[in-house]
Amino acid sequence: MSESVSVRCPACRRGHLYTAPAHPCECGTPVAPALDPDGTATPVTHRAWEDEWIGVRCAACGRTTEWPRPELGCPCGTILCVPVARAATEGAQPKAPAARRPSQPLTIRTARDAVTAAAVYLRRLGYRGLRRADQRPTSGIGIAAHGLLAQVDPTVRPATPRDVECLWLTAMTESSACVYFSLAGYASDARARADALGVPLFVLDLTGTPQPVNSLADELDATGAR
Repeated sequence: MSESVSVRCPACRRGHLYTAPAHPCECGTPVAPALDPDGTATPVTHRAWEDEWIGVRCAACGRTTEWPRPELGCPCGTILCVPVARAATEGAQPKAPAARRPSQPLTIRTARDAVTAAAVYLRRLGYRGLRRADQRPTSGIGIAAHGLLAQVDPTVRPATPRDVECLWLTAMTESSACVYFSLAGYASDARARADALGVPLFVLDLTGTPQPVNSLADELDATGAR
């Protein structure tokens, strides 16, 4: 578990006590990056997928998994990137792989949290090589894995048939399967369109737990990556 460190905002000079959130490894063990108590927090001025994720090794099973880089929101409005120690990816030697366990709660407060929850779930299903999708979806954020294209929609608008169709068409051009995650659910005609096209639909509840919406999602949840 990560220890708390003092973080000072360079914009307003406020001091904060920060503890990195823990995320569940595929084996079910909570893991968190080791923070650098001597490092200096820096303002986040732009977003890039490769800069927002770091590898963290689980001390229980030895897996190294990418998790969101620690960030802190200062009351002055500045988003701070909290420095991590070089040992953040170090841990115990790998043990025998554990069976897939139920996902742990991950409270969703931001769009970034929604993407993290979807990524955690997909890794738990066995998908590897998660990254930002090459093509931006019509709404939300696209993430890709080996053989899969996922769309995460953190808006308050239920997904439409067009949203589902655009995801399916993009996945077809990349010869990938696809899956849709939504915070606000789906219009009834969107669910019907997804069933016709073979698109699994999930709703992300506020604890970050994906709930299957159609039978295709039930099947994916039961079987995982193939």
